[in-house]
Amino acid sequence: MIRFATIGTNFVVDWFLEAAKDCADLEYVGTYSRSMEKAKTFGGKYGSSLFFDDLTALAECKQIDAVYIASPTSKHYSQAALMIEHGKHVLLEKPMASNAWEVETLIKMAKNHQVVLFEAMRSVFDEGFQAIEEAVKKIAPVRRAGFQYCQYSSRYDKFKNGIIENAFNPALSNGALMDIGVYCVHPLMKLFGMPKDIKAQALILPDSIDGEGTIICQYADMLAELTYSKISDGHIPSQIQGEKGTVIIKDIASPRQVEIIYRDGSVEKFPIQDVSNNMGYEAQEWARMIQNKDYTDRHSRYSLMSLKVMDMARKQQGIIFPADQIK
Repeated sequence: MIRFATIGTNFVVDWFLEAAKDCADLEYVGTYSRSMEKAKTFGGKYGSSLFFDDLTALAECKQIDAVYIASPTSKHYSQAALMIEHGKHVLLEKPMASNAWEVETLIKMAKNHQVVLFEAMRSVFDEGFQAIEEAVKKIAPVRRAGFQYCQYSSRYDKFKNGIIENAFNPALSNGALMDIGVYCVHPLMKLFGMPKDIKAQALILPDSIDGEGTIICQYADMLAELTYSKISDGHIPSQIQGEKGTVIIKDIASPRQVEIIYRDGSVEKFPIQDVSNNMGYEAQEWARMIQNKDYTDRHSRYSLMSLKVMDMARKQQGIIFPADQIK
């Protein structure tokens, strides 16, 4: 049995814990919050028995084997590094860290300490993504991809009223690209690898961070356009266009509908199980890798590619995080 703890008490942790209940190899035993009262209140809902308001105490606890981290992105690197140094397996919420340097350093640390480390990018562990991979082979060679994730944030209304929450706070390494643009970048990296070049533009909100943006990635034989926004809704499916047909993906962040429209007009639909919470796939993979002592970068290599692309995009967009200065 893998005994794990959580760092963070937001709604994403609720989702993960609900999904982890179905993983027989994971046992939730520990909860961290900056407030001990909050740790006990939150963890008690899910049967946690160990509570912490000190990160070092959590890292040193022998009754915990692994830690799921869902704190603000700016905290990911320091918290994950501390847990890895104490031999804890780590599952980091997306994005994995503030920049590529932090991800690369964490990957090296995990290898040295022989622990499992990867990013909780739920969409690429979903069986819907497996359908996308299968579909891409059928329409190859691919010439164009267009991934879209535009979702009006409820926090944007507060932003317009002068209330700056985490999602729009550059000090926490947040913004549209880091929060939801990553759902476009990461799948592209896993499907096609690093591009040769990128061009990026963003709309910067007054005295704040990016509200929306576009990244164009150039490959040797294809182009990809990534569109993301936290200040408007989008309803256009994502597409991958090949010479034999086009793959249509409804919701790149949680692919439940994948189909191919072939050049002759015929349509092939891929059967995908309808699940309300697709975080269970990443939980199962985390447990599998820990039990198999799989300390490779089989998943984190794509996180590194993603952060390299996002670093280049942010440089062109004029977005600098405090974490970028710490190396």
